[in-house]
Amino acid sequence: MTPALQRVALIGFGAVGRAFARLLLRKHEEIRHRYDLDIRITGIITARRGAAWDPEGLDLVAALEAVERGGDLSALSRSPAPRETLAFIERCPADVVVEITVLDPRTGQPATDHVRAALRSGRHVVTANKGPLAFAYRELRELARSRGRAFLFESTVMDGAPLFSLVREGLPATHILGFRAILNSTTNFILTRMEEGIPFEEAVRQAQAIGIAEADPSNDIDGWDAAVKTCVLANVWMEADLRPDQVERTGIRGIRPEDLKAAREEGRRIKLVCAVERGENGAVRARVAPEAVPLEDLLAHVRGTSSVITLRTDTLKQLTLIEHEPEPAQTAFGILADLINVARGHWG
Repeated sequence: MTPALQRVALIGFGAVGRAFARLLLRKHEEIRHRYDLDIRITGIITARRGAAWDPEGLDLVAALEAVERGGDLSALSRSPAPRETLAFIERCPADVVVEITVLDPRTGQPATDHVRAALRSGRHVVTANKGPLAFAYRELRELARSRGRAFLFESTVMDGAPLFSLVREGLPATHILGFRAILNSTTNFILTRMEEGIPFEEAVRQAQAIGIAEADPSNDIDGWDAAVKTCVLANVWMEADLRPDQVERTGIRGIRPEDLKAAREEGRRIKLVCAVERGENGAVRARVAPEAVPLEDLLAHVRGTSSVITLRTDTLKQLTLIEHEPEPAQTAFGILADLINVARGHWG
């Protein structure tokens, strides 16, 4: 029997997109045999490396080679592809659009427009971009439902850790009452290094050297990335309708090595903690700020680039998930898991 064909268009082909392409090449035959599913990348559009499409499936090895040597994708295209993203989304030969462009934590654009356009054109959507969920989750969820299409986003928080599928399928009849988490790898790495006596500026340089901090690390250091992730979780899990600027936010710029040393002497570690609670009036309050966490708290022991979240629920009380030292390949896995769940109908 011929496997079901799933045609996928990638909006963006940066580190995560290329990691996904490599993962799909490695897992392609296993997915065919295990799920009776043939996933093909039939379109890719980038900001700087052009665009290509082929209804039969692009040559991923050639696409990876072209982009990694600084070339253009257009030579791989079966016919000329639009270089304007919204036109590409509207016309691409794909069943699923995967949005993996760079996040703008203050606007959520252009990713939100990309997701909206894909759903309106009748495509399922998988996104690793947090912006659409932080700025327009309710609208996009209802748009997907009205079109009978999937809108999945496993890779938006804690890379490929199965946060959303766990709650969606593994916690039926359960309400999330609140959570506490460490969600930004860059600040956790910086604080870990500062606790070892390294000055703030040097810790930032080390984070940039290993590729987890941008040339301008403000979005991480000032708490914007953590605030966006906090909004995503609150909006999806707790029916909040928060925006990042509604999160009480304090970054780590004011933290000094001596502050971390003093906290350690008191049996605590300073962490950038994301916390959300529902008040007695039903309102959801979200906060991102440095916190001196007692050593008996699991959050105190998550170091380096690792992340952690503790859910408080009305059924299992507390449930904690820890992700150790994530890499782009783990984010790529979240995308792959979402695509398989789209094909299996596990998205309602």
